[in-house]
Amino acid sequence: MRVFVTGGSGFVGGHLIERLAPKHAVSALARSDKSAAVVEAFGATAVRGELGAVSEESLRGVDAIVHCAAFVEEWGTRAQFWEGNVEGTEQLLRAARAAGVRRFVHVGTEAALFDGHDLVAIDETAPYPAKQRFLYSESKAEAERRVLAANASDFHTVSIRPRLVWGPRDASVLPAVLRMAREGSWSWLDGGRHETSTTHVQNVCAALELALEHGRGGEAYFVVDDGTRTMRSFLSALAETQGVALPDRSAPSAVVRPLSALIEGTWRLVGAKRTPPMTRFAIAMMSSSITIDDRRARRELGYRPEISVDAGIAAMKAAHASARTTM
Repeated sequence: MRVFVTGGSGFVGGHLIERLAPKHAVSALARSDKSAAVVEAFGATAVRGELGAVSEESLRGVDAIVHCAAFVEEWGTRAQFWEGNVEGTEQLLRAARAAGVRRFVHVGTEAALFDGHDLVAIDETAPYPAKQRFLYSESKAEAERRVLAANASDFHTVSIRPRLVWGPRDASVLPAVLRMAREGSWSWLDGGRHETSTTHVQNVCAALELALEHGRGGEAYFVVDDGTRTMRSFLSALAETQGVALPDRSAPSAVVRPLSALIEGTWRLVGAKRTPPMTRFAIAMMSSSITIDDRRARRELGYRPEISVDAGIAAMKAAHASARTTM
């Protein structure tokens, strides 16, 4: 199978290329020499271009696209989120249809359904919020709507929705936790008691590979690790893989949520470019329980987690210890 990957120099995309390259002819979008070198090191053929301007010609002969690229920054303008997540996806859909691609697999997220309240044991019947509160959630929801609406008899589209992706080479969750711990700014919200589902990057990629051939067109599929755990137990274990113990300090979300809204509003009022010390989205995510029921993926994709949370944590801890001994 000929597979085209966007976001191949990123966390999920890079792992996906490594998984698919031994079995398929994989090409990957690269907008710079640096990105091209990265995706080629993972095993893909680099295709120069950028999201929002993918040529029809570059997709000729491709059987399936896996769209991993997204604007996932914690802070940005509505235009940045919309261009990166909605317009880029829409243009890629048009180019894919014109080129005769037959399958389009989108990397979605449970955040598309998140409006700041708990999401407990939700499945794919949970609706998008009537009113979106966060730019990332709004833009990812709209992108997914367009992907699923584009499904046709000769163009099957599916969306794979992981929750809290983690694992080796994570460039967002773990680095942010470690940075705050080292700066002395880390604090739990409500003692870290809120429950969460998670998805190891290997399990995300297993689901994406299955979606190349399985799953009903026009449908979304949640995929998560086995079980749920508290934010405190999971993030503490994750930080400990790098030899960092998170402090016990905690703050009530009833105080921090309004404070984050005030800080974010001030940042936007003065036109600040850098990310504020706290954002509404991050604070809301850390102070909500979000747990997922992925039985549809298990039933229709044949999905099963390939690696457990305990095994993933142990592997990261061993890799860190090995790296320290060779320094």
